Amino acid sequence: ENIARYSFIGVNPYKIMEFGAENKVDPLRVLEKELKKINLMPNDKIPDFTGGAVGYVGYDCVRFFEPTVEVPKEKSLDIPDCIFSLYSTVVCIDRVNHTMKIIYNIPLYRLNDYEEASGKGVNIQSLYEEAAHEIESIRRLLENPIPKREVPKNEKESKPGPKMEDMKSNVGQKGYEGFVETLKKHIRCGDIIQAVPSQRLMCPLNGVTAFDLYRQLRMINPSPYMFFMDYDTFQIVGASPELLVKCVNGTVTTHPIAGTRKRGKTKEEDDALATELLANEKERAEHIMLVDLGRNDVGRVAEAGTVKVDSLMHIEKYSHVMHIVSHVSGKLAKDKTMYDAFRSVFPAGTVSGAPKVRAMQLVNGLEPQSRGVYSGAVGHFSFSGNMDTCIAIRTLAVKDGVAHLQAGGGIVFDSEPTPEYEETMNKMRALGKAIQQAERMVRKRKLR
Repeated sequence: ENIARYSFIGVNPYKIMEFGAENKVDPLRVLEKELKKINLMPNDKIPDFTGGAVGYVGYDCVRFFEPTVEVPKEKSLDIPDCIFSLYSTVVCIDRVNHTMKIIYNIPLYRLNDYEEASGKGVNIQSLYEEAAHEIESIRRLLENPIPKREVPKNEKESKPGPKMEDMKSNVGQKGYEGFVETLKKHIRCGDIIQAVPSQRLMCPLNGVTAFDLYRQLRMINPSPYMFFMDYDTFQIVGASPELLVKCVNGTVTTHPIAGTRKRGKTKEEDDALATELLANEKERAEHIMLVDLGRNDVGRVAEAGTVKVDSLMHIEKYSHVMHIVSHVSGKLAKDKTMYDAFRSVFPAGTVSGAPKVRAMQLVNGLEPQSRGVYSGAVGHFSFSGNMDTCIAIRTLAVKDGVAHLQAGGGIVFDSEPTPEYEETMNKMRALGKAIQQAERMVRKRKLR
């Protein structure tokens, strides 16, 4: 119901920072040191994001912020725990003015770096000419037609991918329902109030690229955060509805989402489901608890007395599900940074539980494999000093021709195992449909 004004395409990152399981250093400290080199000159004629670090922080990076949480050692998906690509050049698409801008940040700090290394100064004019050349080369590239994609012969007889219910799960329905029963025992014992287990589905792709999936997902499930990140050997594709944490001009914001129903087949059924969702005592109690958790997370880095709930319990509707959503904000304390804000909120209570640390410990003891990107964060830390990140849900990781889907749900005292399992499947239906639609499009291309 709301359309974002800008879309961004990162071009030729000048540095890629990867952090794997062997890494012992907080990635945010490394990133903060890197971005401190840059002091962006303000320009009100271009959007706030003109470049910076773009990437993801996987769920397993919680070990850097909360050392008592051990993550499962088995990694079914061999990708880095965290990646930041640093872009000094971006293409900005403005949907209001129907324009496209190519933005290049001239790195004046290189004047000092080069002089120290070589004893020679760098001419500012040469840096400007380098920028002009880069912009012109990108402009020419954008004007070129898209190359026709050739379909390999061995793909021409490929069959449609399996339905979601036929995809391979890493735990299965019985396994997930067992998670629910185990966590309910801990709730009854008073260990936790809520926890969020998850399951992963794996689907081999038939002649479909990750970008095919992204294009379909944009049409099927338009969301506040749409992203496609290509790392050569794997890709991350997502349509996340949920802000993790944003820090813009000193204001920290988070948007807890908890409470889900599938969409109705008619407007009347849709409205009835929304009314029932808002009236459901279990869903309301779970949501309020997570709003309080969000207030606490923001409160740890905000000035005293500034934390507030800007919007409480409204319905947001997406292609296959609807959610209860609230907005929480606070003013960043003078002795805190946007990196502190990220650490305070990460991971969201909506994908971990409450109390957060104990819930994570219990869930990590149940789930057989590390989560990877799922339920971590995707977003950017900009040269302007602002940050915008979403939770990596409704997100696909594509590697070696296989799409990996994952979803979880909040377990509370009166949760029922089978409906909780079905909720995880409903949350992944938009992703499953994107795979099916993409494969249909590939088959149509083969027939031409």
